[in-house]
Amino acid sequence: MTVVYILAHCDDEYAALPLILEAKAAGRDQIFLYVAENRGVELSARRMSEVRTFLAALGLPQDSAAYACVGTGAYDGQVHLHLAACLSALRERLDAIDKVEKIVIAAWEGGHADHDACAALAAVLAAERGVGIEQFSLYNRRGLTAVPFQACAPMPENGPVRRLQLSPGQWLRWALLVRCYPSQATSWLGLWPSMFAGFLLRGGYGVQTLEPARLSERPHAGDLLYERRFGVPYGVVAQAVAQIAGPGLRPSPGPA
Repeated sequence: MTVVYILAHCDDEYAALPLILEAKAAGRDQIFLYVAENRGVELSARRMSEVRTFLAALGLPQDSAAYACVGTGAYDGQVHLHLAACLSALRERLDAIDKVEKIVIAAWEGGHADHDACAALAAVLAAERGVGIEQFSLYNRRGLTAVPFQACAPMPENGPVRRLQLSPGQWLRWALLVRCYPSQATSWLGLWPSMFAGFLLRGGYGVQTLEPARLSERPHAGDLLYERRFGVPYGVVAQAVAQIAGPGLRPSPGPA
């Protein structure tokens, strides 16, 4: 049985470490598929090398990770504009995997348009194969006014939280493994402290099941992080998702 991670960006897997350890302990194969392209061969190679360094540190084969949508035009920040091509590329990848057990994604939470786009891709693929999806939070701004975002904060809108336990040594190791991503040092300098402070305040690490009906809903009320930070309206993402989704997955732009 294989756990398939459909992730937007190289380094998103860092926030999935407890799930990776759980699957490894259960003897599951794990495949990491990355959707967003980087501009420039050198940057793409560097970022994939960082992913493979991280996976190797966890005892996983380096060939477990691959770019899945090369040539689709789905560059960082633009995945929602190329969903049909990405869906086709991902179908080919999953068709070559024996016995997909579940798909893991970054949450449908309005944090980054690429993450929400990948959630929609995963929902279509999971429905076709009759498997479930687990989602882990990366960042969102649900209920926030004074601060720009919160990291790894599961949202009530996404349903019950399943808690995964780590030993003190595993927590420490996870914190230190951020060094695997030197090309993303600036991003993690802002995200890493919020991430681990959040784990402490919220009682550890939790994941949620992605129910297909969630994709018909705005991730949360109020402005979304990608609307505020990147100027991508939710309505644009919702329209793109509607073009690949079945009737039960089609989002409504809805009120902010």
